[in-house]
Amino acid sequence: MPEQKPLISVVDDDESVREATKGLMLSLGYSAAAFPSAEDFLQSSEVSHTSCLIADVNMPGMSGLELHRRLSASGKPFPTILITAYPDERVREGAMNAGVICYLSKPFDEGDLLSCLDNAIPSAPP
Repeated sequence: MPEQKPLISVVDDDESVREATKGLMLSLGYSAAAFPSAEDFLQSSEVSHTSCLIADVNMPGMSGLELHRRLSASGKPFPTILITAYPDERVREGAMNAGVICYLSKPFDEGDLLSCLDNAIPSAPP
C-alpha cells in the first residue's frame, strides 16, 4: 500500500492566492485541499486528515488565527502557517504565542514557505 502523502489544507478568501498555494503544494509532492473560508474548512471531511494548515489571517468571518485557536481548543491541533497581506507585529506575536509555526507576509517567498513546511512536517517530501 503506498504511503499517504501529508495533506496541506489551504484556507484563503483570495482565490488566486488559494489556488496558487494549493498548486505549489501539489507540485512539491503533498496532497492539498483548498477552502475559501475557515467555516468551509471546519465543515469539511479534510479536517481530520490535515497534516498542516496554511491560512490567511484576514478573512471575512473567522480569521486564520481564530481558526488555529478553535482547532487547538478542540483537541485537534496541527501545525499552522499564517499568511497575510497586512503584517502586524502584535498579531504576529499573538499568533506565535498561540503556537502558530510561521507568520508570513504576502507575497511570501517560496523558500520561506518551504522552511515553514519543513518545521511543520519533519518527514515532508524533499
